[in-house]
Amino acid sequence: MEKRNDILETIKEYYGSVLKTCQDLQTSACCSVDALPAYVREIAKEVHPEVKEKFYGCGSPIPLELEGKTVLDLGCGSGRDCYLLSKLVGEKGRVIGVDMTDKQLEVARRHLSFHMDKYGFTTPNIQFLNGYIEDLESIGIKNSSVDVVISNCVINLSPEKERVFSEIFRVLKPGGELYFSDVFSGRRVSKAIQEDPVLRGECLGGALYIEDYRRLLTRLGCADFRTVSKTRLSLNNPEIEQKAGAIDFYSMTIRAFKLSLEDRCEDYGQVAIYLGTVPESPHAFTLDDHHRFEKGKPMLVCGNTALMLTATRYAGHFKVTGDTSVHYGLFDCKASNRSNVENLIGSCC
Repeated sequence: MEKRNDILETIKEYYGSVLKTCQDLQTSACCSVDALPAYVREIAKEVHPEVKEKFYGCGSPIPLELEGKTVLDLGCGSGRDCYLLSKLVGEKGRVIGVDMTDKQLEVARRHLSFHMDKYGFTTPNIQFLNGYIEDLESIGIKNSSVDVVISNCVINLSPEKERVFSEIFRVLKPGGELYFSDVFSGRRVSKAIQEDPVLRGECLGGALYIEDYRRLLTRLGCADFRTVSKTRLSLNNPEIEQKAGAIDFYSMTIRAFKLSLEDRCEDYGQVAIYLGTVPESPHAFTLDDHHRFEKGKPMLVCGNTALMLTATRYAGHFKVTGDTSVHYGLFDCKASNRSNVENLIGSCC
């Protein structure tokens, strides 16, 4: 297999020189498949056209409740997501964009004043750093200094994914959140596909088998992550489809928290109620693809979910009753069709 530096140079060439705009992509893998929420779409209208045309992403990894927070964007490219985040964190917040491709960073930096003027900020709240997502320490990002880490279709490109995730959990504050979109595969990708420069550049060669991702996070001490969305990719290129063979690829948005969680959903009889206080989401709050909390409606939750709602920046938006003093066994992810609070549906499986 190619050495790390060779892989990184190939990726730099692909995103710095081969691709001029998102129209040059040969598949749909690195094209955004998740629609931006309405409030983010309004901000996107203000983003400079050159920044948008050189954007390569496969999702919409912009979580809620960001005002005043420090957000790190891994593989920021031309800076589209950074400029969306800039408006959302506000002038008192901070956005750090990291990328290894000089030509992409040139585009991002070129339009910094344009966006600060658009937003009415007197002081820029974005910093673009040239560096590698596998080694954030070398560019000065300290331990427990970041509230949220995002990434949009970039981690798959790294030849050292375990180092990437290790760095993410190092820089996150306790209770901090990783919220990212990327390409995953339904089975392990062959060596031939991994070493194909086009397939790697198109975010397929480095796609991580979802079960290997679960094992990787477990090794790093993250026992529970949540899938927010999952869409099977249609590559729309017969030649590349032939190379991919029977491997199925997915665009997935995933969140994980820097918390001490259990490796199974355990039942402590806890109930969560969303207060409807997140301005952009007054009627319901979506934690993952099977946890949608309607305002004011009690919902049974497992111990891990309770922690995600009470030991993170979302704590002020939920009322969670119960603690972990009494254990009722594994959480019944299929509980339904009961009455009153005892029968409220909760699911983490």
